[in-house]
Amino acid sequence: MAEKRDYYEVLGVGRNASESEIKSAYRKMAIKYHPDKNPGDKAAEEKFKEAAEAYDVLSNPEKRAKYDQFGHSMGPQGFGGGAGGGGGFHAHGFSMEDIFSQFGDIFGGHFQEGGFGGATGGRTARPRTNKGTDLRVTVKVTLKDIMDGVEKKLKIPRLVADPHCHGTGAKDGTAFKTCPRCHGTGYVTHMQQTFLGAMQSEAVCPECNGEGKIITEHCSYCHGQGVEKKEEIISFRIPAGVKDGETLVLRGQGNAPRHGGVNGDLLVVIQEEKDPDLVRDGDDLIYNLMLDFPTAALGGSAEVPTVGGRARLKIAAGTQPGKVLRLRGKGLPHMNGGGHGDLLVNVMVYVPENVTEAEKAAIESLKGAPNVTPTEATSRRIFSRLRHIFNKENRGE
Repeated sequence: MAEKRDYYEVLGVGRNASESEIKSAYRKMAIKYHPDKNPGDKAAEEKFKEAAEAYDVLSNPEKRAKYDQFGHSMGPQGFGGGAGGGGGFHAHGFSMEDIFSQFGDIFGGHFQEGGFGGATGGRTARPRTNKGTDLRVTVKVTLKDIMDGVEKKLKIPRLVADPHCHGTGAKDGTAFKTCPRCHGTGYVTHMQQTFLGAMQSEAVCPECNGEGKIITEHCSYCHGQGVEKKEEIISFRIPAGVKDGETLVLRGQGNAPRHGGVNGDLLVVIQEEKDPDLVRDGDDLIYNLMLDFPTAALGGSAEVPTVGGRARLKIAAGTQPGKVLRLRGKGLPHMNGGGHGDLLVNVMVYVPENVTEAEKAAIESLKGAPNVTPTEATSRRIFSRLRHIFNKENRGE
């Protein structure tokens, strides 16, 4: 099986492309490779499908964030798609009809399959489903929260459906009449002549705004809006292993739409609080351990902090500054698989700034001792290790 191409490469845009740039690039690809413009051309059909698949992911902020982090390794299920079934061609589980619907949305209407060169029958028009707006909140988490996962409760002011009219905006939820312009379908049909031929599209009915019905008497409680402002408690779980800046999407926990429909989503942005001792590096944790000279020279043990506790580690005699001691599995959990990162203990040796006369005499007595005075080879080895650590930090590893 051929390796999937990068979605940004498919659409010919950069990784920092804006939403409008992505939409414009997809529009050009969709026109160029549309099956009706390239009848019987399997290569064009595959490119049309490939572009639709790329746009499906990159036009969705949540899917795009996952793709930017994990690439194609997420697979169809990771992007919220399903397995393609029989009949027609499928891209991430959406059918030819879905692709034409998506294609139509780019042009501001609903395209009929066969929209180029005359409509040959498409999907049945139906009233549009309203969707409420999304809400965004920032939630602070500690390393302990990230290690174990944590349950959170937030009080969120949001729009909810008015119970008196069941969110419809009509008195008692029943004071409607069928829209006389679209006859309840929610859409009106337009036929346009373009450089590609006759194109039939369906636009949202301006009379009823795509709802297919018109309110004859407004609800007196919400004045026809169908929603009211209310503070509600939202409970949710932040999974172990989340990263700073990551966005969790709580489906249907956003604002309710006017006149009924589907609630928007609640976008929870993770903000990791700085730990006083440990520095996060991916799923690894870094701790800078300051040893006194006798322990570094003669060996011993030292305690280091971990997430939620402490660990004791053995210090070998002759431990040099810049040596990294690794405590395996003491880091943070991998979010998309089993196991944990490591705790990396970066050893530093403390040189006293002030000494007593007795301490000074003891240190003076060591001067010139063969095992205390560094040789040229020893110096090169230590400098090489420190240079390696410095270069890794500069590279952001």
